[in-house]
This record gives sequence, structure tokens and C-alpha cells, in this order.
Amino acid sequence: MKKQFKTESKKMLDMMINSVYTHKEIFLRELISNASDAIDKRYFKALTDASKTPEGGYEINIVADKDARTLTIIDNGCGMTEEELEKNLGTIAKSGSGEFKKENGQEETIDIIGQFGVGFYSAFMVCDRICVYSRSVDGEGAFKWESTGADGYTVEPCDYSEYGSKIVLYIKEDTDTDNYTEYLSEHTIRSLVKKYSDYIRYPVKTAVTKSRKVEKEDSDAEPEYEQYTEIETLNSMVPLWHRSPQDITKEEYNSFYQDKFYDYVEPASVIHFKAEGTVSFEALLYIPKKAPMNYYNKSFEKGLQLYSSGVMITECCDSLLPDYFSFVKGLADSPDLKLNISRETLQHDHQLKVIAKNIEKKIKAELTKIMNNERSLYEEFYGEFGLQLKYGLYSSYGMNKDVLQDLLLFKSAKEDKYISLKEYVEGMDSEQKNIYYACGESADSAKMLPQTDAVLTKGYDVLLFTDEVDEFTISMLREYDSKQFMNVCAENLDISTDEEKNAIKEFNETNKGLLDALKERLSEGVSSVKFTNTLGEHPVCLSSEGGISTEMEKVLSKMPGANGEFAPKAEIVLEINSAHPIAQRLIELYDSDKELLGEYGEILYAQARLISGLSVNNPTELADKICRLMVK
Repeated sequence: MKKQFKTESKKMLDMMINSVYTHKEIFLRELISNASDAIDKRYFKALTDASKTPEGGYEINIVADKDARTLTIIDNGCGMTEEELEKNLGTIAKSGSGEFKKENGQEETIDIIGQFGVGFYSAFMVCDRICVYSRSVDGEGAFKWESTGADGYTVEPCDYSEYGSKIVLYIKEDTDTDNYTEYLSEHTIRSLVKKYSDYIRYPVKTAVTKSRKVEKEDSDAEPEYEQYTEIETLNSMVPLWHRSPQDITKEEYNSFYQDKFYDYVEPASVIHFKAEGTVSFEALLYIPKKAPMNYYNKSFEKGLQLYSSGVMITECCDSLLPDYFSFVKGLADSPDLKLNISRETLQHDHQLKVIAKNIEKKIKAELTKIMNNERSLYEEFYGEFGLQLKYGLYSSYGMNKDVLQDLLLFKSAKEDKYISLKEYVEGMDSEQKNIYYACGESADSAKMLPQTDAVLTKGYDVLLFTDEVDEFTISMLREYDSKQFMNVCAENLDISTDEEKNAIKEFNETNKGLLDALKERLSEGVSSVKFTNTLGEHPVCLSSEGGISTEMEKVLSKMPGANGEFAPKAEIVLEINSAHPIAQRLIELYDSDKELLGEYGEILYAQARLISGLSVNNPTELADKICRLMVK
């Protein structure tokens, strides 16, 4: 007699089948996990009753029959009595695994995957009828449970001689949108077991078709091959990360990484650890040497694989990694995860946060160790992923500076190598107040700036910024070890003695009329013109006032919507070397030929823009002016 489900039948089951799961293929993971749970229960019972141990060991078998369109999953676990079939399969969302743990008073020590009874019903996504044959190690006789879905189910005695359960799925016919036949193919079964259930602790077996050469008496005859089937174990069973790091070779780590994450080179470093506490978990993380082709594109998907007791929950859990460490590949496995009914997401997000925080600390510690002990390897890594660390600091408005600031590297103008901020400060002169930096399209162009030369002449080092994000990142950092960052091209660059400051101040006041005339001639191109005594032998340079430097202006001008009058502009100051012969020539022209003075000013301004890596508005006009002056 057909019986009805003990919940709000059709509506509830329809929701479970059609709404809970993201992918239909997940059904095989659920059934294998349930089979593993059943074997766990029998194993636990056999600890006190050896007669319940199966001959030949525990195993799960998958049998596909394309002609009959059936997929069968067989386990030699504990099996179910008639009452248990009624209770566990007749009630949607009933967890036999959860009850088993409670009944035996071992809720913390028995590692059983299943927590919900819904997983079984996911099979209705791919089949229109399910038959379950089961014989319990604790009961008499075997029973068959059968259902076509929400209409109900039947339970009746059957002839099934083996202890355990056999689940037969009658696969749906193909439609225009769904190819259900694929779930009967060897390739699909193998790939799904490998993807989701590779680390189930019991062997998952199926018949695999193979080919072999037919032996012939005539050795010169054309070779012939025949196909045959062989039972093969599909899963690895013991996860690499469950083994002790001391027992795993570098080659095993690298092979796992390259096979699992499809990288053609070995990783820069491996992080393998186990954490215990409010949430216990194991993690196996890899820091790559090379960035994927799409790493800095929107198409790149960050995240770690998330497992619960060896069963993959999700292939890319982005909550486990902060964006600035998105280059890390690997996985985390925790038996403590409180999963929702589909096992695809978590019920308690705080568990992920605890795991993520631990992972972040481990990654930071590993990168710091590589920087300190294997500098060349770190520089190779930094060349690939340094931008990501800088973006991480900039995009968080400096909130993550404690994690990231000591991982940054910049080229040193004095030492001609990459150094960290900590190394820069450790090498500072006792009288030095600021951390100096210069921006340019390349390290050479930044180093050749007149202001860089002036700071180096004072004996101070200069960090060379070459990435567009560098100065924005430092603006968010604001300071390091109580030292302020100072752009060598800033108008308020302070590297002069009090005597030098007073002297140049007096020189500018004396020539105020000349400077005002040049400012008027250059119009909106500059906010002011002044003489300086910090340029050594260089005649002219540009500096900037306010929060936007000339390098920032170049970057911001490339952004969408930055054209026209609303484009952010740097307040540019034209600085002329008071000790250079050009200064005296300008003073002379102010008294004798103000038109020629204006042309000199325009040429000097254009030269200063070119030195700073900025464009000039009219190169042809500039060339004509220079040629006219050359023939006078």
C-alpha cells in the first residue's frame, strides 16, 4: 500500500528537489556521502561486535546500466530495518546520522558526514523512480522502499541477501535542455567522484571499460585489441592534507598542486597546517610563482576549495580569502561546519570568518618568512602579485596596513635594489625626518628627476615609484614607523638648512616682479613660479602643491569621465635654479626684453613638463621657439 510522506508532501519535496541544489550533478555526492555514513555506523557497531564486520572490507559500488537507464549505488554499511526505512526515508529532512550520534553519546567523536535527510531526495533531480533495497545488521529480513516522488512511497519485504543498502535510480529521459544520459557514462561517474567524493574514506568502485591486445600464435599478424571491464577504485580515500607534513615530500606537494590547480610550474611556497579551537580545520595552501593570464581581469575567480570531512562543499569559497591574498590557491577542510540542508552553503558565517582569519595570518607569516630568508624568490613573487598587495592597501583606505605594509617592496635609488619600508627606515640618517619617494614611468626616469638628485645629494635615499597605484597606496598609508612620506616633487620639500631657506626666500622677494611676469605669461599652466636652491646643476623642475601630484594627475586623467574641465588637476609650481646661469639671464631679460623673457619662460616650462613625464600642448610651436632663439 502506498504511504504518504510525513511532511507537507508535494510542496515540500518539490522545493527540495528544484530549489535547494544549484547543480543536478550534486546528487551523486549526496548518495555516496550517505553510503559512507552507513558504513561508518556499521564500523562503529563492529568495534563491540566483531561479527558485524563484513568479509573483504567496506566498500561502495556504483553500477551503470545504459540499456535499463539505471544507476545503482551499493554499500555494505549498517543497512536499515523496515522501521528505519519508514523513519528515515518516509520523513523528508530526517537525519538518521544525527540520531545515531545522539543515541551513542558520541556527538563529538563520531565523524559522520550526513546531518540532514534531504540529500537522498536530490536524486529525484535526475531520476523519476527510486528503489532502495536494504538489510540491517541489527534486524531480520530485507525490505524494499520505492517512490516516484511526492505522490508517496511503499515499503515491503524483498529478497536482498547482503547487509547494507542498494539504491537504484531510474534515470529520466533526455530533454531539449537536460542530458540525463550522461550520468550513466563512465567518464561522468569518474569525474563526479573525483570532484566531490575523492576523499571519502572507503573505496568507491565501478566497472571500467579497458582495452588489451589479443595474444596470437602468429607474431606477424595484424594486432587486434579487445575490450574488457575491470572493477576500479575511483577515489583517493586519504587526503594529502590529512597526512603529517613530515611524511609528505616536496614532490608530492608540488604534484598535488599542479594536478589540482592546473599550474605548469611548481609553487613558490606551501602552507600546510591544522588549527583547533572553536572551529577545527586543516588547510593546504599554495603561493604561486606565476600569475594566471586572467589574474588582473574581472573573469578571475578567487577562493579556496571548501571541504567538510573530506567531502567538497564548494569549489571556490571566496569568503576564505581577503582580496589582497586572492592569488593563494588551496583548500580548507573542517568537520565542524554547520552546513545548510543542501551542504552547499554554511548556516553560520562566523565559522568561515574564524577559518579565514587563521588563514590570513598564516599567509602573512609565510610571505614575511620568504621575504626575510629567500629574497630573490620573494622578488619573483612580488613581480607577479605586488600590485595586488598595493591595491589591497589602497582599496581598504589603509585599514589593512598592519597586514600589508611590511610586505611592500620599492626600488631604492641609492642602493639600486628592492627594499621594504622597514629596511628604508633602518637605513635612514638620524637627522632625516621623512621617507622620500619619486614617481616615474620607470625607475630610471624617476631617478633622473632633478629633485631626486637633490635629495640623494643630501645623503637621503629615495624610493622609486613606477606603478600607477604606488602614490595612491602611500597616501592611504600616510606614515610608517612615525615617519611621514614625502614626494620629492612636492612644493614643500624640506631638505635645506635654515640659512639656505632664508637666502632663497630673500632672493624670491627681490625678484617678485620677474616671477609674477612669468606666472602671468604661463597663465593657467602653473599656480606659481619661484626660484629654488635645491636643484644642484639642473636648471628647472616642476613641483606640486596640495593633495594631487603630477603623477596622480596623469593617472586620474586616464579614468572614465575625467575629460574636460572636471578632470582633476595638480597645482603645478615651476621652480628655477637660482644658482644656474639661466636665472641671471632671466633677470637681465626682465629689465631689457619682457617678450623674450616670456618665450624663455615658456621654453623652461615645457622642458620641466618633459622632465616630469608630462606632455606639452604644442610641440611644433615649442620647436619653432627654440630654433628662433638659436639663430638670434
